[in-house]
Amino acid sequence: MKGGIRYHPEVNPDEVNALAQLMTWKSVVADIPYGGAKGGIGCTLRDLSTSELERLTRVFTQKIHDLIGTHTDVLAPDMGTNSQVILTMAWILDEYSKFHGHSPAVVTGKPIDLGGSLGREAATGRGVVFATEALLAEYGKSIEGLTFEIQRFGNVGSWVAKIFHEKSGKVIALSNITGAVKNPNGIDIPALIQFKESTGSLYNFPGGESMNPNELLVHECDVLVPCALGGVLNKENATHVKAKYIIEATNHPTDPEADEILSKKGVIILPDIYANAGGVIVSYFEWVQVIIITVCVVVQFLMKYCPPEDQVETQAMFQISFMQNIQGFMWEEEQVNKELKKYMTKAFKNIKSMCQTHECNLWMGAFTLGLNQVARATLLRGWEA
Repeated sequence: MKGGIRYHPEVNPDEVNALAQLMTWKSVVADIPYGGAKGGIGCTLRDLSTSELERLTRVFTQKIHDLIGTHTDVLAPDMGTNSQVILTMAWILDEYSKFHGHSPAVVTGKPIDLGGSLGREAATGRGVVFATEALLAEYGKSIEGLTFEIQRFGNVGSWVAKIFHEKSGKVIALSNITGAVKNPNGIDIPALIQFKESTGSLYNFPGGESMNPNELLVHECDVLVPCALGGVLNKENATHVKAKYIIEATNHPTDPEADEILSKKGVIILPDIYANAGGVIVSYFEWVQVIIITVCVVVQFLMKYCPPEDQVETQAMFQISFMQNIQGFMWEEEQVNKELKKYMTKAFKNIKSMCQTHECNLWMGAFTLGLNQVARATLLRGWEA
């Protein structure tokens, strides 16, 4: 199984259960051999120091270490657990290894120095861009020259904005928890990223004017990309949405009522179980690479060493050997991105084929694809009633 660990004050059992189910369909649609899982802690990150967060993460790992594992339940970053900022995945890996020995494949989204994959930090955002390109191509369009609005300029949103900008898309509005900024002529994304890094906010960015974050969802644009929490598009604001396309870069941003309203208006919605699958795809790449490296190191040990009596020394030697070999086997970022695009393109073609067969929209096509695949696998294993 595969799923992210979320740190947010609104985490609750119902949400975790729903997101775990969503991960199942997301993995199947992306043709990744994982079942769905999810976890989280209800907390407010800004109220915790780094040391408090580390202790919380390690205690959490102690409580779940028997439930997770390299071939049972592999963890990944989610909201509040970005490996480059607070090293959450590194802490989980370290704590888990105290119980089960060095197990680098138990988490993905790790720092590069601990066996993480190049391109993983940008994977979800880059996958969103590949998904957007696939959708636009169906309508004879490309990113170049279109206007984009991105709700939540966090890790995913910043990568989406950066890559849209690089591909000559015009990002005209952005928001995060500190506010929102707009510029009808297009925002200078590199300048905004630098401004945010230096000030921690979008407020008073000189390359645009402030706007109400809630207005962004109904502001006129070609493509709207929600990257925040679920349920941001609802029956109250759906009638006012002016975007032609909505790319669901976060999980379940569109309520069922809003989906019905938007569909009647002719808005094309690219569903979350496809649009934001880039993260789980590259997590799979990372997991596979680490498994291969681990097997190679084990073979080396079998060839070089007799079974030693000192298990502690053996474990230390194994860990050193793993880290010495890891760089020689890991993919370059260009290869990661190339494979990611291949998976995203293939998934979109499969969804479109399902839509044509059943004469349905993209959301129904994606879920039908996922359900059919799971049903087929279930029957093949003899689990039918």
